[in-house]
Amino acid sequence: MKDMAISPDKFSGNTDNREIVINRLLDAPRELVFEAWTNPKHLVNWWGCQGFSSTFHHIEIKPGGKWHFEMNGANGVSFPNFVLFTEVVKPERLTYLHAADESYEPNFKVTVTFEQRGAKTWLTMRSIYATVAERDYAVKAFGVVEGSNQTMDKLELYLKSRFDLQNQLKINNVSRVTTYLNFSTQTEQAFNFYKSVFGTEFSGPGIARFGEIPPHEGMPALSEEDKKLILHIELPILGGHVLKGTDAPESMGFTLKKGDNMHINLEPDTREETKRLFDGLSEGGQVTMPLMDMFWGGYYGSFTDKFGINWMVNCSEEKK
Repeated sequence: MKDMAISPDKFSGNTDNREIVINRLLDAPRELVFEAWTNPKHLVNWWGCQGFSSTFHHIEIKPGGKWHFEMNGANGVSFPNFVLFTEVVKPERLTYLHAADESYEPNFKVTVTFEQRGAKTWLTMRSIYATVAERDYAVKAFGVVEGSNQTMDKLELYLKSRFDLQNQLKINNVSRVTTYLNFSTQTEQAFNFYKSVFGTEFSGPGIARFGEIPPHEGMPALSEEDKKLILHIELPILGGHVLKGTDAPESMGFTLKKGDNMHINLEPDTREETKRLFDGLSEGGQVTMPLMDMFWGGYYGSFTDKFGINWMVNCSEEKK
């Protein structure tokens, strides 16, 4: 690829009438939201407007890093996109230049800021065009305002459905090991099957469904079918071991790959032990979620170890 021809002057000066600004208050801390924006494993699951999926050909999120992806429509049409990151300040800000072809000549500049507001994040995505005419054309021809809001809807739902109830149903701080399973839409069938074989009962309040998530402003409406899907379920099996599970449907932006849809879930009784296990097991592997305090109250992280095994660690001990 050629290096992008950067012309900063055309994106500077008075930009008020050349901007598109999208704001969203997200019910998650900014470290978590920033991670969803900068970890390709999460980004590919929610990026893009409704009705489109994303194919990532190359992504390197760092100053000077490039991102080449395609937006794939239901009609088989794909739209190539080329991005150059110019600023990555964790967890505060991302800035990048966007181009429509591999000449990498930018047609607009985007700055995304992440502002912590209590336990939530005020996200601002500001796009600057070279001229008023280019901005207006993007709005009318490509529906970028509506598309950007749909993308934020998908991010909001992804954060809610993937991270909201990681520690649900655990009512004490006793350490344990569980196995976390993901299915596209078959969690209920699978767990009823396991229940019939092991002869045990679902623990806690039983089955939690996506339709039970309290509605909040900006949250996209779920279909009646998606409302019936499993948000969380637990089943004791043998020797005190517990299977936990959730649905991860494509309709909510998830990409599920068989063989990569289960994690060993460690629930240590202390934060110190949680960090020791996380650091030791992840050495030489790939961290998918850094160990941090989460808005649901857990001290949580996830990774794939150097042998390709997926792990989660989640501690409910409060920070001292």
